[in-house]
Amino acid sequence: MKKILSTMLLFAAFCLTAAAQVVSTSRAQLPSVELKDINGKAVNTADLHNDGKPFIISFFATWCKPCNRELKAIHEQYADWQEETGVKVIAISIDEAQNVEKVKPMVDAAGWEYEVLLDPNSEFRRAMGVNMIPHVFVIDGNGKIAESRSGYTDGGEEHLIEKVRELIAAQGK
Repeated sequence: MKKILSTMLLFAAFCLTAAAQVVSTSRAQLPSVELKDINGKAVNTADLHNDGKPFIISFFATWCKPCNRELKAIHEQYADWQEETGVKVIAISIDEAQNVEKVKPMVDAAGWEYEVLLDPNSEFRRAMGVNMIPHVFVIDGNGKIAESRSGYTDGGEEHLIEKVRELIAAQGK
């Protein structure tokens, strides 16, 4: 039993170390994947930008309760965030093709004013190294990944706007 537990702990430590390395070394540009927005317009993910200002990419699914809580919490402050920093949120649905028709009604009902893209084959999710949702990336004004995190706890959205503020302050220097 001790041997199994030791092996499991060693494997968990390896996974966490590997994930930390991916996050810390992933200051690369966004990968190029062709997605569609909720109105059917094609969008290349390498072209995602916010006119030189930071933006947030949030991977979610209609069935993911923590994802929806996080996007709802961001929505409640989004207008203030935009006014203060000009930040933009791009929500990426990883709902599979048979559920993709649920995304637009959910977004409309929630009143989310985010750009919403559909990734039914999880190509962009895989290209970004996302294993668990919700997963959020903060992208700097140059299109490089500045921060990455999985999971959501209430109030976690405050860390996102703090990171955006830091990036804006660093741009001003």
